[in-house]
Amino acid sequence: MSEGGAPALHFTIATVMMNQRHDDWLLADDPQHGNFSIGLANIELKRGSATSITSTSKSTNKSEEATDLEESIFAFSKAPDEQIGHIRRGGSTGAKVRLTTPENGNKGQIIVSAGDKEATFDVAENLRRDLPIENTPFSLRIENYWPDFRIENGKPSSVSDQPNNPAVLVTIRGKGVPITAAETNPHGNTKELTATGGPPAMPAPGEETPNRLTLFIADDGAISYELGSRKNGKSSGRIELNKPLPTGWADWQLVVDKTMSNTQPQMDFMPLKSGQAPTPSTAAADLPDGVRVRVQQNGETLERWAPAGWQIAIPIGQRTDSPGRTSPSPTMFAYGWKTVSLPIGLELLDFEVKRNEGSNSPAGFKSTLRVVTADGETAIGSCWMNNPFSFPGNWWRTWTGLTYKISQASWNPENLNQSTVQILRDPGWLLKWIGSLLVVIGVFMMFYLQPYRKQTEGEPITPSLPKQRTKMTRGEAVAEITR
Repeated sequence: MSEGGAPALHFTIATVMMNQRHDDWLLADDPQHGNFSIGLANIELKRGSATSITSTSKSTNKSEEATDLEESIFAFSKAPDEQIGHIRRGGSTGAKVRLTTPENGNKGQIIVSAGDKEATFDVAENLRRDLPIENTPFSLRIENYWPDFRIENGKPSSVSDQPNNPAVLVTIRGKGVPITAAETNPHGNTKELTATGGPPAMPAPGEETPNRLTLFIADDGAISYELGSRKNGKSSGRIELNKPLPTGWADWQLVVDKTMSNTQPQMDFMPLKSGQAPTPSTAAADLPDGVRVRVQQNGETLERWAPAGWQIAIPIGQRTDSPGRTSPSPTMFAYGWKTVSLPIGLELLDFEVKRNEGSNSPAGFKSTLRVVTADGETAIGSCWMNNPFSFPGNWWRTWTGLTYKISQASWNPENLNQSTVQILRDPGWLLKWIGSLLVVIGVFMMFYLQPYRKQTEGEPITPSLPKQRTKMTRGEAVAEITR
């Protein structure tokens, strides 16, 4: 193997309870082949050794020193289990806040649960007041109340005075032991919301899941790990080949069975013959077409198949400073659609995401674009779902199809400065509609205007009578004689 490779290992992770099994190769510190996700957890491989991390438990967390804590919590009357918290100092207080439904014109009550303690506060009487929570080291302040909660222009507001969607913002302060990630999150599996009136915070790029396993492989081939489990906390240690490692994620167990000290990823494609029956894995897939690439150099021939939409690398020897030696240098080949430049340019000026009330799920997204032509003509327009933007906007261009119709296609939740749009240009649009209209007119005339059509002049054509056939009958005379 040439220099520049990376150590790799092959692992298997399985669960008996759900009857699932996964296996794959991991390359150390490789951005594409260095991690594996099974949904509830992430597995990655790095060079080096694991740091010394002792197992933690809830009893250890409780013995930590108390510190100043401050946390802001949004609570909703119609969704008591979907409160949204934001840690402003120290860590989480572990408190759970519920807002009761307003009755008889009041603003409802707040029920605060901290451990096994519970306290109730009236919203109208205690708005913007600092109140101690009995039998706890914390105090509470009701910052604001919205009877009909909405988020408009990135800030919380109330569209009416009717309690259609009551919400409250509460700040809890005090000195205590922060609740760590290893314990049960009292706020549920929710995202944080900025307490300054901004929109809900999006997950940070590369945000780690609570369940994760980081494998380390040293230069001597020794394998160690750092394990994070929502249930059991953090732990670390060494892994031996073919010995299962309980992960703490239900009954999932991981086994490392192979290691390689110096590897490089390589993907090869094989064509499917016309008479060959596809396997179940390829029968449902939309198999692409491909081309065969042959490279010849210094009497050496290399061949690879390049499927449509893929980019492959073929190592070709290049001379080095040492005489008589060559080092492989990959040459990239790609096969796919030809890129055609558009006669217009697009610039994304703004991208807006509207979210559903009281949640972080998107309700719609809108792109504001600037269109620029080579002649210097510019226009600004917006497009959102089922509402495209046309350029140029002249009515006769729209009716003739000589326009660019820009529609909102998709968006990237991790990057709100990016948007995906679809551009459609159909110059034959008017001709197709004229042809369709002529077909409709012809069908109408054929069925409904037939009695009004003028008969052609000339001698009418009448059908001839059928020839009569003469039927011959033979009669017999019978005479009867009597005496």
